[in-house]
Amino acid sequence: MRLQNLRKRMAETGTDLVAVGPTSNMAWLSGLHPHGDERPVMQIVTQSWAGFLMPALNADSQRGLTDLPFVTWRDDDGPVGALRDLLALAGAAGPVTVALDETMRADFALLLLDNVQVTRRSFLSNTLGHLRGRKDADEYRILKENAVINDGAMRAAFACLREGITEAEVAEVVQQYYRDQGAGTEFFSICFGGNGAFPHHHTGQTKLAPNTAVLVDIGSRKDGYPSDMTRAGTFGTVDGFDEIHAVVDAAVQAALTTAKPGVLARDVDAAARGVIAAAGYGDRFLHRTGHGLGIDIHEEPYITATSDVVLEEGMVFSIEPGIYLEGRFGLRLEEIVILRADGPEVLSDLPRDPFRA
Repeated sequence: MRLQNLRKRMAETGTDLVAVGPTSNMAWLSGLHPHGDERPVMQIVTQSWAGFLMPALNADSQRGLTDLPFVTWRDDDGPVGALRDLLALAGAAGPVTVALDETMRADFALLLLDNVQVTRRSFLSNTLGHLRGRKDADEYRILKENAVINDGAMRAAFACLREGITEAEVAEVVQQYYRDQGAGTEFFSICFGGNGAFPHHHTGQTKLAPNTAVLVDIGSRKDGYPSDMTRAGTFGTVDGFDEIHAVVDAAVQAALTTAKPGVLARDVDAAARGVIAAAGYGDRFLHRTGHGLGIDIHEEPYITATSDVVLEEGMVFSIEPGIYLEGRFGLRLEEIVILRADGPEVLSDLPRDPFRA
């Protein structure tokens, strides 16, 4: 069905050939996860043919995952002859418009471009990426289950807070919770005090002191899909925290209210950014409002101030405005939503209220 939908989208966009590398795009389209190294691996799709350029070294391990044909090559022959054979089978010998997987190795892409006559080239965002942005029922189920696991991990993170505990020790509590749920750790960012003012703080050995803000941004991975969520709280009393929390929460709510099918992504960003600017913290909102989430933790659509992407039903993305006060604390609240016909459904069941410890 995904291959059929891709061909329909290729026709709509005037794309003759799609070239997919050994990336999450190949996993989504065909379920293959070939070993990634310097040996060129590629899936070629046209309206009449689909198959793989595959190193002979990897072929046997991948054949059971697809009915599509392989054109294999050996180290002592090199990939060029096999690629030309594959392109001939695909009917791509003449001039073609090509959509390239922007996440595959540059040498793989150049190998293809050196062996095909290209009249126009693009990346996958308007073909395969466009389709990946709209999640089906199975993807929704997995994402929802992972969000609920993340809810429990977030509760565990704040429940373990005590004077003297390090950020790294909180991270270990989170990781153990994931393991107990049969999930792996995707990432963690545990931020005490002023560390939270760095949106991409690396969890370290900072010890928790009384009257400190705590920011927790965590995600796991299970059944091939990740989770992602940010919550904030205090260990004791922190001046100004509740005021900032209320502003950021209002920004989240403004974005949620704005996000509907047919709305531009930049309008959602503007809704969140406008609340924060009106409160006097516009220059302290340091990043975009959100990113898509699917097989990859960051994928289309991106909720930015410059994005002309039209939001559609089934898209999954984050809403995560923040305010970052250097030397004091940072406060970000993040929800992952799936866009329904009447607006966003938040995947987490955990309230955004401040945690208190």
